[in-house]
Amino acid sequence: MGKIETPDGATRGILNVSRRSLLKGAGGLALGIFFAPLLRGMDALAAGGPLEPNAFVRIDLDGTVTVLAKHLEMGQGSYTGLATLLAEELDADWNQVRVEGAPADVKRYNNLAFGPMQGTGGSTAMANSWEQMRNAGATAKAMLVAAAAQRWGVPASEISVSQGVVSHAASGRSAGFGELVEAAAQLPLPEQVQLKDPKDFKLIGKRDLRRKDSADKTDGSALFTQDYKLPGMLVAMVAYPPRFGGVPRKVDSSKAKAVRDVVEVVEFRDLPHGRAGVAVLAKNTWAARQGRDALVIEWDESQAFTLGSEEIFAQYRDSAGQPGLPATSKGDAEAALAQAAKIVEAEYEFPYLAHAAMEPMNCLVKLSSDRCEIWNGEQFQTVDQAIIGGYLGLAPEQVSLTQLYAGGSFGRRASSVSDYLLEAVAIAKAARDKGVDAPVKMVWTREDDTRGGYFRPAYLHRVRIGLDQAGKLQAWHNRIVGQSIIAGTSMEPFLVKEGIDHTSVEGISNLSYAVPNLQVELSTPTNIKVPVLWWRSVGHTHTGYVAETMIDEAAVAAGQDPYAFRHALLESHPRHRAALELAAKEAGWDKPLAAGAEGEKRGRGIAVHESFGSFVAQVAEVTVKADGSYRLDRVVCAVDCGIAINPDVIRAQMEGGIGFALAAARHSAITLKEGRVEQSNFHDFQVLRMNEMPKVEVHIVPSAANPTGVGEPGVPPLAPALANALFAATGVRLCKLPFPAQIKV
Repeated sequence: MGKIETPDGATRGILNVSRRSLLKGAGGLALGIFFAPLLRGMDALAAGGPLEPNAFVRIDLDGTVTVLAKHLEMGQGSYTGLATLLAEELDADWNQVRVEGAPADVKRYNNLAFGPMQGTGGSTAMANSWEQMRNAGATAKAMLVAAAAQRWGVPASEISVSQGVVSHAASGRSAGFGELVEAAAQLPLPEQVQLKDPKDFKLIGKRDLRRKDSADKTDGSALFTQDYKLPGMLVAMVAYPPRFGGVPRKVDSSKAKAVRDVVEVVEFRDLPHGRAGVAVLAKNTWAARQGRDALVIEWDESQAFTLGSEEIFAQYRDSAGQPGLPATSKGDAEAALAQAAKIVEAEYEFPYLAHAAMEPMNCLVKLSSDRCEIWNGEQFQTVDQAIIGGYLGLAPEQVSLTQLYAGGSFGRRASSVSDYLLEAVAIAKAARDKGVDAPVKMVWTREDDTRGGYFRPAYLHRVRIGLDQAGKLQAWHNRIVGQSIIAGTSMEPFLVKEGIDHTSVEGISNLSYAVPNLQVELSTPTNIKVPVLWWRSVGHTHTGYVAETMIDEAAVAAGQDPYAFRHALLESHPRHRAALELAAKEAGWDKPLAAGAEGEKRGRGIAVHESFGSFVAQVAEVTVKADGSYRLDRVVCAVDCGIAINPDVIRAQMEGGIGFALAAARHSAITLKEGRVEQSNFHDFQVLRMNEMPKVEVHIVPSAANPTGVGEPGVPPLAPALANALFAATGVRLCKLPFPAQIKV
């Protein structure tokens, strides 16, 4: 067992694998590296636990450096970030670095933040890979240097590496990576490697790196599931019941089968997640759609969910009138409220939300007697392997998953019940049982995607806060009602404690503002059968809004500036403060907001929130017209996400998060009537239009801390900052999302 020394003196274990997993016969150098402290700690190594390698880099004879990315690229920049970490320590030529998705293999590619599980989510990609990928690059570099030293007969200490070239200045010798890989492949792994001091970074933190997925997505060579085809492949489109929980009672498929190029019609039901449907398989997508539309189905809805949104929220209001399970209990909030000089209270409603990724859900499946092969934008490898394997009676390793690009996800592809993948597998299995042995690609339309469930849950909050005579915050009582994302899934043992789904209360149960008496309660209804799932920034989507609009109300009640009020309450949270200070400074908070045109009112609002280890503050500026319509003019965003690996990616993610959140604040909602989803496409589940996007300025707080997430943390502060700005302009508080199109003063 060797060790790796980092600049801070810490060590990282390396498992020396038999033959070092160096594949000379493959015409290059591949490294298998395992950094145990990040996963199990050194105690596990000392105990001699069963350990397997993680392979992250391959260097070919032509000098090409291939980074194996264990995290899905779905537009968030993970391929670029992972490649940057490895290439930095390898001192590779960025132009010679390429990235490919790693296969499904939890033993080599587990997400160190999740434990023994492979998957992408929770804005963990860079955070959990920070040392792992750098160490992989440093080890590869050390082996290339050792090979050069041996070949040239010089000390390794005299050799330097820069942009993919290994050099010995004293003798004038140099060699590209490709010239050394065969020799390096014969050498043992180094006993130790030294990671760079951040001051010596050449790639990390630089703005001029081209994204590794941009060229493919620009010239059309990028492969998404919809692009991928196998010989003899059939396309499947599914007719789903109009209400959740319905099943087909009687199916007349005669007209569907009469459609040219339709091959078969199959049903699926009794899946672990409970959904049923009727699929039409055809030689192309158009025929599959025509065939599906020609089906005549009588649905059995005796067990279907039939409540509408109004009835759901009525039930939630009743629940909020009763104590829930305690998520946080600090001090005595009820007693403090009874003695408060001022009380501010509000009730908030948050609707169901669809993810509405650019690429609707799809999946390509090929079955054989002892294997299931899947191609898709794969986000939750270990969960999907286990669920699909269990359904088919296969071991997880008999389910192979090929990771393609994904056209967005926002949490949808990380299904805790593998819903759409399982349905694609069930269709392929049903077809095979009928003698149709062909690969099957299940394709959803936008309507299927919008109505398919697995929404961000609807939530209701009832909040009371109390201040003393001096305007100091003394008490906060918060009741939350909403469905659990986690209950009933394989993750329940880890994320549900004493009946509390952590994802329902995060961001408020750990409120950062100094309040001596805090009571947060949760009620989780079990009779609401709308399928729910995490949505970009998960619980912070609603708790952040409540926290930041209520604290704004408290500031007004105390007669204090909203920025100064927050700043004082965050004395023990310097990173919150730093983001807040930078956003306020860059927005010119200390200066009056420029006046609008005649008849217009202008307002400015602020919010700060921590999620996924990152701290984001935003200042919103709005203009409200005489008729109450409004526009968001400008957002100033400050983010502390630790060391900035790719500043341009960080800025893009903050901008994207702001646009994503603005759509939910202004437009988006999934509503039900008698159990049926009322929305179907972008005309009635509206996302942000280009003309609605404000001017956005993103400022990165300088930091020496390890990197944290940026995919999700830009979302939570936007809606409350906008709401607070609208209040500043109109005096109207908004407690129900989405906001009305016109603010009635």
